[in-house]
Amino acid sequence: MNKFLLDIPEKIETKRLYLRPYQAGDGPMYYAAGMRNRAHLAEFESGNVLMHLKSEDHAEAVVRELAADWMARTYFFIGIFDKVTDEWIGQVFVSATDWELPEFTIGYVADVNHEGRGFISEAVTGVLEMLFRDLEAHRVKSDCNEYNVRSWRLLERCGFMREGHLRENKRNADGSFHGDFLYGLLREEYLNH
Repeated sequence: MNKFLLDIPEKIETKRLYLRPYQAGDGPMYYAAGMRNRAHLAEFESGNVLMHLKSEDHAEAVVRELAADWMARTYFFIGIFDKVTDEWIGQVFVSATDWELPEFTIGYVADVNHEGRGFISEAVTGVLEMLFRDLEAHRVKSDCNEYNVRSWRLLERCGFMREGHLRENKRNADGSFHGDFLYGLLREEYLNH
């Protein structure tokens, strides 16, 4: 499959949201989101790019890199925005695990001020539609910390099947360990969900 011949939409709309790639000028908004969510993301998303923004200028450079990655089809960082207020709700991350299968990995974060209202489930559902329709995915996978109940329940609501449990495969900041649940969603399962 030639990834550059695929027509990837620049905007996804759902009932309450619009999703789009980051672009030049998003730096101040992205930096504010990172600062607002530092404590919120610390437990389960310590490696997330939002956790490492140093200034608005640095955030602007990051969003420009994310836009370049989108064009190169390397990674897809997708901002989630409220249709009414234009507020940043969170983000969905997609990477191609295998363009030949094709298989993709999906991840997501919710803004601390917008969690618990179904926004991320709605956004993930919109991105899954893009992956299976526009990118002709055969399989989408995800993993999450075994203690992140909200995350794995979201995956299950979106039709993912738990495929495995890696026990104590990661170290926490305090030196303790946690495991990850592994999830997958096949094209046929998606179409019948």
